[in-house]
Amino acid sequence: MARAEGVPFVSRDGILVVDDDESIRQIVRICLSEEGFVVREASNGQMALEMLADFQPSVILLDLRMPVMDGWEFTRRYQETPGPHAPIIAFVAALNAIEECAGLQTAAILNKPFDLEDLLAAIQVQLPLRT
Repeated sequence: MARAEGVPFVSRDGILVVDDDESIRQIVRICLSEEGFVVREASNGQMALEMLADFQPSVILLDLRMPVMDGWEFTRRYQETPGPHAPIIAFVAALNAIEECAGLQTAAILNKPFDLEDLLAAIQVQLPLRT
């Protein structure tokens, strides 16, 4: 079935990975693809916002510290767009991750470096009906 022009592709198992570190995006993409997820990647928040015109993910995995547009600005702008909005799982390299993310609307926070099993568990919480 073809999708109408201008209508975003919605995937119940779609995940958008937003991180400026290509090696992290690659590892996450491989892991999630092997689990059956549709994975799209962006290297900064601006690119991610542009991708959302054509792809509405079920979950967004978001690094907070990136050039061009960081995760805080992406989250602010994303929340200003018409919904529904995918839950955001934030990645942060900080000793005080909870304080670092205070005021940020996220479903979960993972400290970098993170374990892939912890990432999968955080995603499963957001997609509980996935089998």
